[in-house]
Amino acid sequence: MATVQKITPFLWFDNQAEDAAKFYVAIFNNSALGTVSRYGKEWFEVHGRPEGSVMTVNFRLEGQEFTALNGGPHSSSPRRFPLS
Repeated sequence: MATVQKITPFLWFDNQAEDAAKFYVAIFNNSALGTVSRYGKEWFEVHGRPEGSVMTVNFRLEGQEFTALNGGPHSSSPRRFPLS
């Protein structure tokens, strides 16, 4: 019987999410890269990332799904994203 994954863990990186995902996929069997999402010019004043740079990378290791995030260095004050 297949196990249903209920939680997708994520790994936080400054700028190395894509390189890390590629590394992990290379060393684990039954693994693959998935979707790569990129920062756009929208919200630049909030995220401060160059347009087209990697934001998230979805990947699978031994059947387990993960997400890697380029969220930048840890900040003492959380960033707030407007909802509208």
